[in-house]
Amino acid sequence: MVHPADQLAFDRAMVTQPVWNRFDTAAEALGLAANVLLHAGPGFDSSDQITAPILNSACVAAVWQGLARDFDQAEAMIVAGEIVLKPAQDHDVVTPLAAVVSADMPLHAIYDAWYGQQRVFAPINAGNRPAMRLGLRSEAVLEHIRWLNTRFLDVLDKGLAEGIALVPLAVTGLMAGDDCHGRTPAATEALVAELKDRTPGGIADDAALVFMADSPSLFLNLWMAATKCMMKRAEGIEGSSFVTAAGGNGRVVGIQVSGLPGQWFTVPASPPTGTFDTDLPQDRALGAIGDSAVIDAFGLGAMAIDLSPVQKRTLGGFLPEDATARMSGLSVGAHPYFRALDVRLGSTARGAVAQGAGPVIGLGILDRLGQAGRLGAGIYDMPVTPFVAALNALET
Repeated sequence: MVHPADQLAFDRAMVTQPVWNRFDTAAEALGLAANVLLHAGPGFDSSDQITAPILNSACVAAVWQGLARDFDQAEAMIVAGEIVLKPAQDHDVVTPLAAVVSADMPLHAIYDAWYGQQRVFAPINAGNRPAMRLGLRSEAVLEHIRWLNTRFLDVLDKGLAEGIALVPLAVTGLMAGDDCHGRTPAATEALVAELKDRTPGGIADDAALVFMADSPSLFLNLWMAATKCMMKRAEGIEGSSFVTAAGGNGRVVGIQVSGLPGQWFTVPASPPTGTFDTDLPQDRALGAIGDSAVIDAFGLGAMAIDLSPVQKRTLGGFLPEDATARMSGLSVGAHPYFRALDVRLGSTARGAVAQGAGPVIGLGILDRLGQAGRLGAGIYDMPVTPFVAALNALET
């Protein structure tokens, strides 16, 4: 039996229709101060706790924002507290892996088209080019961010028209073998087709077309924001343990629940278990990182791995023995759009405590030293500890 407060939170999430209809900046939409940068997962206790990949990305973001003339000055300003890092989800923003958002960075704006009371933001996905999400401090990453946020932004903006509903694209992807997290090529193809069709005269920028064709994860950041938008609609229900935030910063992993909005419950972040694409030793793996964990906590990604044969073939061997039981035991119910797929969505602290474990999450594995970028991919087995803490806090 689902607790009534959890059922109510789930029902609110399920009647949300996330639509991408424009770009905003965090400064415009959220009033974010120019010297504040947003990162994935819970906050850091102090500047010396910032993990190397996030620090690297923060330096890139600070230079892009114009806060510092170069990466070294940016790091000095961060260490001195002149540039402040804060959790993105606490500001209605989601960002992948080590990517950092600055105040003037253009963000996908996702709103609830049915109720219009919620808006969530995400940066443009950097595709397979030098990407800030990989946690590298380089001119190549900075140059690509400049291109994304100007020339490519213009291409996307021209193709938006009245807005694009994201749940139907997710369904298209799931039916074609995506998991909507580690694998999104089918949903990305559907998204690009929409953009081409909506752009007056078609997309004429050859560089943008090549980038789109070579970037199967373009849909991911949008779907992270869509998922968070649905979670946000479920916030503030007294006594509800429905999970409304999930993410890691490489040092700790945490969740939030509906009944206690804004309060993180955390556990030290162990690295995902998986395979490396490089010959570096396993101890180079960073702890779990990224706001994309919201997708798995919502019931897709690794929690729906059976829908994605490619993901199951790649990562299935790293799933815990009780993964299938968790996929049903942690969830609440079905989304009207997803019923044909037999997917159960949502997760609750009550469900996790009953199962003795949290959701399984598919994540990229980053180099903890911030030198090699992405090392591979794996499964992060979220422990039950933060869910127990959240449930105890609710009951108290």
